[in-house]
Amino acid sequence: MPTPNSWSFYGRRSELAQLRAILDRRRWFFLQISGRRRIGKTTLIQEALNTEERARTLYIQIPDSDPVGVIAACNGYLETFGMSDRVSDLADLAKLIGRLAETGRIIAIDEFQYFHRKQLSDFCSFLQAEVDRLSAISSAVKGGLIVLGSLHAEMAALLEDRSAPLFNRTTDRLDLGHLDIGSILEILRTHADDNPCRLLFLWNLFEGVPKFYRDAFEQGVLNTDRRQLLRQMFFSSSSPLRGEADNWFLRELRGRYDMVLQHLARHPGCTNADIEAAIAQVSRIGEAKQVVGYLKILTERYRMIERKLPIFAPTKARSGRYYIRDNFLRAWLSALQRPVAATAFRPLEELLAQADERLATVEGFGLESLVGQLYEERSRLGLGDFPLSERICGYWDRGDVEIDLVALDEKNSRIRFGTCRRDPDKLFASLGGLKSGAESFLNAHGKYRGWTIEFVAIAPAIPADLKARLIAADMLVEDLHDLTRGM
Repeated sequence: MPTPNSWSFYGRRSELAQLRAILDRRRWFFLQISGRRRIGKTTLIQEALNTEERARTLYIQIPDSDPVGVIAACNGYLETFGMSDRVSDLADLAKLIGRLAETGRIIAIDEFQYFHRKQLSDFCSFLQAEVDRLSAISSAVKGGLIVLGSLHAEMAALLEDRSAPLFNRTTDRLDLGHLDIGSILEILRTHADDNPCRLLFLWNLFEGVPKFYRDAFEQGVLNTDRRQLLRQMFFSSSSPLRGEADNWFLRELRGRYDMVLQHLARHPGCTNADIEAAIAQVSRIGEAKQVVGYLKILTERYRMIERKLPIFAPTKARSGRYYIRDNFLRAWLSALQRPVAATAFRPLEELLAQADERLATVEGFGLESLVGQLYEERSRLGLGDFPLSERICGYWDRGDVEIDLVALDEKNSRIRFGTCRRDPDKLFASLGGLKSGAESFLNAHGKYRGWTIEFVAIAPAIPADLKARLIAADMLVEDLHDLTRGM
């Protein structure tokens, strides 16, 4: 059991069981593990390995470099792991991987997506020959190869594209997403508390990235107030997350698409036309015309943004809205990037206040997403009184009618409309818009007219007197205490 003074392994029970089953086969395997940076790919491998397997594991992290730099890095890892082998080129590296796997070694290659770079691409052809050779004698091979990558499109191009040398060569695949909210609650209950405002603040900032929570724990600020955590994690010269977004997300873009991301961070839910108009005001002629291409690349290649459609809309509908997928990137761009950059020129307390205020605005948008995810997780766990039959998503129409939460329970013919507000004092003012929006929804989707219709008001924490007033107004009332109970 984890203790308040020691970090443990949280969540990932299904993925851990899958990986252990692969290792327990004791035969050749070629495993692909994908997921954003810091999501816990390497930690999952460490947790799955027993003592014997750890002793026969070689880990290599590939640098974003030319062949000479990659070979130098590989030889450095061979030395670190106490191995006498050395490699002289990419072909030699592929042959070494084959020999080691054949003798029972587990080789883990991190940042494998860099082999998609043109100057390193020959390696995949060399590796194909070794993989095919080992696959032909798989029952006699006791080792295996694990490749880890954090850029989805480039990993897909290396391993899933039909023209790629390694196409159809992997034996297994794991995709690591964010920790679920139940796992985040376990972390908070062990090392801090599950105060609803703390949950919203940290989830909106770190979402389900375990390394960020661990960084905050190791800095001793996971259980402190907001500004102390921001100061320690972002604003000092040694802050662990000070350069995280710029050095990873934005470095990969090499300065492109910045305006699109900046606008989306400050205006979540923009349409294509909104973005084109905003860029046309500040950029050179012709830049706005490239927005469609920019959105496509950011959505499909980098998976940094996502396009959401109105509920029940066909997939080819043109009324989609765009959002930054990653909470950390959104919080960084909208609230933290500029105050952190200004630390040498402005008083620190002033910058902390500015960042905190902007984060509070971002949390207003984040609460809606958090509530939707909680509804899904609770239903999956069999908690509460609302079993979902449809994935929760926002609703809007061409008239710009918006509803924060639309939940369907087909089994019991119930539909629930919700309003989410970070500030509970704003709930009453939102009820009129909620009910008129629900009426528009029911007019557009008349089959739900005969269902039981429920209205719910949601905030991080709702005082007892406000709850009573909302209930008197025929509202259901839920706060994050209610929605996390039993998880």
